Amino acid sequence: MNSADTSKSKASGRVYVVYAVIMVLAVMQIVVAMQRGPSLVFMLLVGVLQAWLAVTYFMHLGEERPLLVLALIPYTIFVLLMMNVIWSDSFRLLRMRPH
Repeated sequence: MNSADTSKSKASGRVYVVYAVIMVLAVMQIVVAMQRGPSLVFMLLVGVLQAWLAVTYFMHLGEERPLLVLALIPYTIFVLLMMNVIWSDSFRLLRMRPH
């Protein structure tokens, strides 16, 4: 085997490990929520960890230059702010009646 084959097998093995960690975190969220009730802070922290793992390893953002990662932060904030505008309309539509 040459070095390209070994690096490819290491990368595919890493993907399976990350996938298993994300699944274990999901099961842990379910178990904790069933036993103690859903804690908003705990669920958000574990969810952010799961999202970070998915973006870093499955979307290969961990292999990019740090400048690209920093450039994506303002766009993410912009999208979240725009979603905040839409959410208020969705709550208003719950109480509307058709014409």
